[in-house]
Amino acid sequence: MKIGLVSYRSENKNIPFNLTQIERALKETQGQAELLCFGEAFLQGFDSLCWDYETDRQMAVDQNSETMDYLRGLTVRYGTGLLFGYIEKEGDKIYSSCAVLAEGKTVHNYRRISRGWKEFSKTDSHYREGTETGEFTFHGKKIMPALCGDMWDYPERFRTEHLLIWPVYCDYTTEEWEDSALDEYAEQALLAAKDTLLINPLDNDPVNHGGAFRFRDGKVTDKIPFDEERILIVDA
Repeated sequence: MKIGLVSYRSENKNIPFNLTQIERALKETQGQAELLCFGEAFLQGFDSLCWDYETDRQMAVDQNSETMDYLRGLTVRYGTGLLFGYIEKEGDKIYSSCAVLAEGKTVHNYRRISRGWKEFSKTDSHYREGTETGEFTFHGKKIMPALCGDMWDYPERFRTEHLLIWPVYCDYTTEEWEDSALDEYAEQALLAAKDTLLINPLDNDPVNHGGAFRFRDGKVTDKIPFDEERILIVDA
């Protein structure tokens, strides 16, 4: 199975633009990948929330919303599955989640279990973490999803003999990535899986340099350049 790791720019509070970015990636990789993966909170942008619930609930997206229906429709139109981070609303609760869509359906929906996605000194009980982890099956292959800080706080809960997909939002400088951070992430991934795909989006507010990587046995085996909108396609 071919998987595309999409390090494209995501704009905060601009769902229409981010939807065009997702469709752009689908167009550019049609016939080249069965699944495209995007970074944490890509749909709304990682810094799209202000921690005022009445404001933030307007930014969050319900699984049964028109936005999610549109994305499910894209998976039919292009014949490609999608995995992406988004700010999810369910009832009066808000989560940092990761959706997997394919063939017009929701295959899996994972809610981040670590709390580092939010300003927890400012938030109330509306802002929640999930409680469950687990694999899903895509094209006959088992995949374990984790979101950003999950793998630092609870790596033991993501242990798998199969593929780990790890959408993140990490705004290290390129020097920090190259000096130590990339190796540290590769080593951390090995606590859960021998084969891990990490996706980091680009943005300009604050500056995030993006990047996408494959880690095998704690080492970086595939990557794309920082500060460029690129798609890393791997054979998984």
